[in-house]
This record gives sequence, C-alpha cells and structure tokens, in this order.
Amino acid sequence: MLTIKLILCPVDFSEFSVSAYRYAQSLAGHYRSKVVVQHIVELWRYPSLGFAASASLYDQFCQAVAESGRERLQEFVQNYTHDGLQPELVVHQGMAPDSILSCAQEQKADGIVMGTHGQRGYDRLMLGSVTDRVMRRASCPVLAVRNPPRELAADKDGRQVHRLRQILFCTDFSGNSEAALTYAISATEEYDAELTLLHVLEEVPSPAKTEKAIAAATERLDSLIPPEARKTLKIKMAVRIGKPYRQIIQFAEEEQIDTVAMGVRGRGALDLAVFGSTTYRVMQLGPCPVLAVRV
Repeated sequence: MLTIKLILCPVDFSEFSVSAYRYAQSLAGHYRSKVVVQHIVELWRYPSLGFAASASLYDQFCQAVAESGRERLQEFVQNYTHDGLQPELVVHQGMAPDSILSCAQEQKADGIVMGTHGQRGYDRLMLGSVTDRVMRRASCPVLAVRNPPRELAADKDGRQVHRLRQILFCTDFSGNSEAALTYAISATEEYDAELTLLHVLEEVPSPAKTEKAIAAATERLDSLIPPEARKTLKIKMAVRIGKPYRQIIQFAEEEQIDTVAMGVRGRGALDLAVFGSTTYRVMQLGPCPVLAVRV
C-alpha cells in the first residue's frame, strides 16, 4: 500500500482551484497527510512599470504583488479549509509550471493535486495548460480535478473524506500506461473500491475478427493483475472499440467512475504538442478526476 505523507496543491483562486483544494483535503483526511498550498505570482500578468522604472521601484512592485498574493492565499485557505486542517502556505514568483515542479521537488511531495480548466480551444491545445506541462514533467503522480468530489463522508475523527467506490485504470499496454496500475491497485485496496481495467481498440481489421480482438485484449488485461490483487480485490475488465479518449469518457460516465488512473508520456512528439494526448483530453472533458502517472 502506498504512503502519502505530503500533498502539494497549487491554487490560482479559480473555481477549479477550489475543487482541487477540497479534493486535497479529502485525501489528506484519509491518509493523514500534510498539505502545502502554493500560489505562484507570475509578474508577466501584471501591467508593466515601463522602461524608465528604477530597480528600487521594480523591487517594491514585486514585493507588493507578492504580499497581495499571500493575503489572497490566506483568505482562500480561510474560506475553504475544513475539519481543522492546518496547511502550509507558500508563495513563489516565476512561471507556474516551473514553480510547481520546483516546489514539489523541494517539499518531496508524494502527489500534486491541481485544478484543470477544461478549455478546448486551439490555443489551449497548441500551448498546453499548466496542468498538462506539470503532469509531463513531475516525478510524482498528478491528480487533475475539474469537479468537486462526488461524495463526502465523515471518518471516525469527523474529518470529511471522499469515498472512492469505482476506480478506472486505462491502458494501451505500453510501459507508460502500466506505471499507473500500482497506484490504481493501491487506491482500490485503501478505499475497498472496485477496479476496472479498460483497453480501447482503435482499429479492428474486420467485423469477423472483432470477437477475437476483444478476447485477446481481455486476456492481456487479465495478465496485468498481480496474483495477490487477484485474490483480495474486486477487479473486472472491459474492452471498448473507438477513439480512446471518447470511449474512456463515455465509460467513466456510464459506470459512475470516481477516479481514472492513466499513464502519461513526456511531451516531445509533434502530435502531442499540437493535438494533445488521450490523458490530457480525458482530463479536459471527463466527468471525474484523473490521476496521471509518468514513468
């Protein structure tokens, strides 16, 4: 079973940050984890002081912006913290992806919980989002949250924790995807949930060979299950045909999945840069949080 001692939760004060922070608190309540809440001040977002500004004026400006960010972060945490959680607050200046990754490394975070805006425009696909960039470079898993937890319940200490009943692990049988299986199995055991292993066939040679292709994929899914997990956990398998991200989203909606666990590749290929990846599209458009695990 995996141990989660520290969760990093970056916030930008949007509604998506609220959802992510609530989810981070839920996980912290379950695992008795420490939460570090981070806000990044990106100076390029503020009006320029002009070329004539002196170094001292610029330093004052930076200090004022940082202080404003800290005040807003304190107010955010005060408004949305429950159950006596006492998070650590940090404010950094810089570019958001780099600052989040640096903070995660410095704090030795076991996971990053962050909101994703779910934008679909061409500029979003071309430039990527902060979440997309972080998940491709982070050394720990990244849980991307768009919506608040579906169901909260009080534990024995009265803390609000998120109930995970249905966990979905998606695989294309690559090493990248299978890296997420360990986390999916651990969460299934920890929450006494049901785990579904899903593979999507993008192409089937002919209708006559469909049944054979599904059987082969099901057999490969079954081979991924460790012997101990097979004995103790509730596990089932599913094979769909079609566009992977669409089938994953549809399956998650139909089965009321609480969390999707997926592998993620590092960015580099042109098709990923321009068109996005299956993992990123499920994050953008799916009905539940996505746990992205990079090899």
